[in-house]
Amino acid sequence: MFDFIRRHTKLIMGVLFLLVIPSFALFGIEGYSSFSDNAGKVAEVNGVKISQTEWDQAHREDVESVRASNPGIDLSLLDTPTMKYASLERLVRERVLQAAAAGEHLTITDQQLAAELQRNPTIAALRQADGTLDVEQYRSLLQARGMTTEGFEAGVRAEMSSRQVLEGVVVSELISPAQADVTTNAFLERREARVQTFTPAEYAAKLQPSDADLEAYYQAHLARYQAPETANIEYVVLDLDSVKKDISINEQELRTYYDNNAPAMGKPEERRASHILINAPKDAPADERSQAKAKATELLAELRKAPDTFADVARQLSQDDVSAPEGGDLGYFQSSKGIDPTLSKVTFALGKEGDISDVVETDFGYHLVRLTGIKPADVPPFEQVRAQLEDQLRTQQAQRQFGELAETFTNSVYEQSDSLAPAAERLKLKVQTAHNVSRIPGPDAAAPLTNAKFLNALFSADALEKKHNTEAVDLGGSQLVSGRVLQHTAAHARPFAEVRDAVRAAFVADKGAETARQQGQARLKALTDQPDTASQMPAAIVLSRDAMQNQPQQVLDAVLRADPAKLPATVGVDLGAGGYAVVRVEKVMPKAEHDAELVAQSRQRYDQLWTMAEAFQYYEALKARYKVKIFAPAPSTATTLTLGGGQ
Repeated sequence: MFDFIRRHTKLIMGVLFLLVIPSFALFGIEGYSSFSDNAGKVAEVNGVKISQTEWDQAHREDVESVRASNPGIDLSLLDTPTMKYASLERLVRERVLQAAAAGEHLTITDQQLAAELQRNPTIAALRQADGTLDVEQYRSLLQARGMTTEGFEAGVRAEMSSRQVLEGVVVSELISPAQADVTTNAFLERREARVQTFTPAEYAAKLQPSDADLEAYYQAHLARYQAPETANIEYVVLDLDSVKKDISINEQELRTYYDNNAPAMGKPEERRASHILINAPKDAPADERSQAKAKATELLAELRKAPDTFADVARQLSQDDVSAPEGGDLGYFQSSKGIDPTLSKVTFALGKEGDISDVVETDFGYHLVRLTGIKPADVPPFEQVRAQLEDQLRTQQAQRQFGELAETFTNSVYEQSDSLAPAAERLKLKVQTAHNVSRIPGPDAAAPLTNAKFLNALFSADALEKKHNTEAVDLGGSQLVSGRVLQHTAAHARPFAEVRDAVRAAFVADKGAETARQQGQARLKALTDQPDTASQMPAAIVLSRDAMQNQPQQVLDAVLRADPAKLPATVGVDLGAGGYAVVRVEKVMPKAEHDAELVAQSRQRYDQLWTMAEAFQYYEALKARYKVKIFAPAPSTATTLTLGGGQ
């Protein structure tokens, strides 16, 4: 089994990437955040909801990940309904595998975690000459990205557990060479055939349709020349920006806000500490914890007499395997992150460098903490952050006011339903206009005219027939919109004069294809009646799936479908707009001798495809087991990026 994993590491990771698109990465990670807001439920896995906020966060992470690896990419390509839905599907897959890992009681040992971290090149680069990890640099690296070592390593464990769920399927699918050869031999089979193609272009050039011909074709195909239903509208948007512009902040408010918030905008105070741990887990017998506390108390008394021996004592007696070799050093950390909260609180309570705490109890045992360094907070001056603080304060006030204004907006557009002007004047909003708005937004459409709910409201019977304002539509992110139809144009056929050129092109293409088909079918009948005339066809060529000789797929399929027991065989292939082909399948060619490397590659590829198919099916089974429900509608205008079937 382990040999298989070693040989198929890329395959396993490929399956995981397709199914999970892991959220854990040392760079670009936003943290394994939990959300406790009351945002709307967009999906559910194993009875646990996925909120709109979590979906938005997942999409931001995906966009940032793509942007980091492709700096020049047009970000608008990623901000589409299809791409957003793909982020939701990724989030669902992640939750499904997490639930499966928990359900199967898959755990990661400390040794497995250490080995995984060693394989990370960024962390490996932090190793010192003696092979030990530079703990301070490791912590600093994570702190710079807003992570604690505990949170980061918990995330790695979670990803590894999810990986184990699929590894169980991957390593169980061992395909024999004989099985692989049956399929690959069929794939590589070669056949000799003659192909005579009748192309529409040969006949289209000779066509000279009259206006009467084109008019008749236009009338017979009116559905092709329909102009979509459109509307000219006006609309108003209430959002935070429109609320913020009318909020003024006085100097005293700004100064007070600065006093309360400026430290968070600069670099907060950091402290460095060392500790000695005497192990005694919280679930250990009371006797064991009592002995551990007594030992810690005894050590404290000795260290009070000789505080400068703290590092040496930590190396000899501390039972924290990570920090003990470094003299108990925990590195620099902030009061709110980077270290166990209890140890952080004790460290920031110490008065000066060199001070040693009393015995500290945690879930892990008993600690002695020594303050070894202080980096004072770096608070930016008022004028430097004035604009930023003013914007934050205005945003906060706008958020507080938005609920009340949203109610006013909603009531106004409903109560005075024949005009948007009263709501706009009351709330100092701009009435905007848009022309030729359709039910399905075009590629150049911009928000809010891309929102399906708003478009549905605009094209409702009430809005179209009575010209009433739409209801206030919640666009999310503290945005409401209401619109009103000024002019509605129903779907209709474009005038013949407007589409004459398109009609002629379609007529010529259709008639050319029809003539090519008739000529091809006539040739097929002649060959069937007089097989000896096959020699008049183009010279025979050898066709196979890996050597199509520029032939259409339909031709290749027809060649390979012919019964080998009934060769030679003649068949006709309708190529649609591409015309018609008459195919004479002569014989099956002897199996080509392939070198060992190609055979090995073919077997490996078959093995990979089979394993991935099994993994996808297993994931589908997991979705059913853990009761996956997706409430957000899938994009209707594009194929979603699903794997192993739709939702």
